[in-house]
Amino acid sequence: MILIADSGSTKTDWCVAKDGFTVKRFTTQGINPYHQDERRINGIVLDELLPQTGEYKLKKIVFYGSGCRDETIPTLKNILYSAFNNNVEVEIYSDLLGAARAICGHEEGIACILGTGSNSCLYDGKKIVGNIPPLGYILGDEGSGATLGKIFINEILKNNQMSDLKKEFLQVLQMTEGDIIDRVYRQPMANRFLASLAPFIHSHIERHEVNEIVTENFRQFLLKNVKRYHRDDLQVSFIGSIAWHFKSQLLQSALEENVYVGSVEKSPMDGLLRYHFR
Repeated sequence: MILIADSGSTKTDWCVAKDGFTVKRFTTQGINPYHQDERRINGIVLDELLPQTGEYKLKKIVFYGSGCRDETIPTLKNILYSAFNNNVEVEIYSDLLGAARAICGHEEGIACILGTGSNSCLYDGKKIVGNIPPLGYILGDEGSGATLGKIFINEILKNNQMSDLKKEFLQVLQMTEGDIIDRVYRQPMANRFLASLAPFIHSHIERHEVNEIVTENFRQFLLKNVKRYHRDDLQVSFIGSIAWHFKSQLLQSALEENVYVGSVEKSPMDGLLRYHFR
């Protein structure tokens, strides 16, 4: 049996699998070795992970996560080794490689993550061979939920022709313009707040101005990220909640930019199961 993890800062999705079939799926708090210290991660592993896996004889743990970099992987690997008494093989990779393996499998392609943040890579079927830096939601992250929220707020607070939507928006959020400025500039995790506006945006997607905001956000992602790999011969596949829920707008933007879309998936776990048991 193997244990596969897909981890972000908010939550980690786990899957115990055998011979390509799911034995058990569960969720714990997010594990991000870049933002969390060893004590915090160890607490999550001991308190939340081990009680869910104690009955299974695991041979391997394959962990894909945000914040998994060369300098942070050894610490996380040691925590997992120790928790499982050094009786398992542990492999740790970035969430971007996890996305590429999930949506491209063993084939060459361009893999993209469009969630709270955004990222992309050129993938050769085994490893990442190119990456346009996403730069975060202040400097970049085109196509992401955070950038979508940022553009949307800018538009409805400045565009008088959207005053009716602005009124509804502030009522739904139960916030004033001043509250929004405070939430973005003075409170932590502004990116999550901005991305949390996606459901409201989606509920008004039939409105022309809103649809244009979404499609332009995706178009900028394609122009500033995907097209800069200069590989028009490759399929481009997407994963993440923003790509999934705004799939129609994503496909429209791709069509306008002559980008050949492969698959669009909400989450990577099913694809990772296929990859590891092929």
